[in-house]
Amino acid sequence: MDSYEINKNTVALIPKDDHHTVVYEVEDSFTVDKPVLKIVEESCEYFGSSLEGRQIGTSKLVGFTHKVPVIIEETFDLIFFPTLSPKNKECSWLSYEHIYKPDKFKDKTIIELKNGKKLLVDVSTAIIDNQLYRCSRLKDTLQMRKIDKK
Repeated sequence: MDSYEINKNTVALIPKDDHHTVVYEVEDSFTVDKPVLKIVEESCEYFGSSLEGRQIGTSKLVGFTHKVPVIIEETFDLIFFPTLSPKNKECSWLSYEHIYKPDKFKDKTIIELKNGKKLLVDVSTAIIDNQLYRCSRLKDTLQMRKIDKK
């Protein structure tokens, strides 16, 4: 497959190699013939913005400047976060909404998903915990602004 947009069923985008991504959805997984970053960029564009624009927006809302979570699409609260610098070819992107809890496994993290499945990611639990906190702040800030507009 050479085309894919992030959607409400997307759980994770994990790099397979420099040109392929393993996409994990709630009930399925498959390989896409594109690097992870390209899928994230094209998904942002599909929903009317650029990845850079989404990153700048997050920075303005909550003040984070590195490894910022981004809102891919607002209606479904599609908030994804990078596990490393997005420029790093080993960076995975995970859906905030689908994560139940992270658990330490050696120097990696096993992420238990809300559907009961588990996913191993090659970063520390501290990194995942920090990214989940950032997503929470972003989501809370957005919800407060929506309430303020009513």
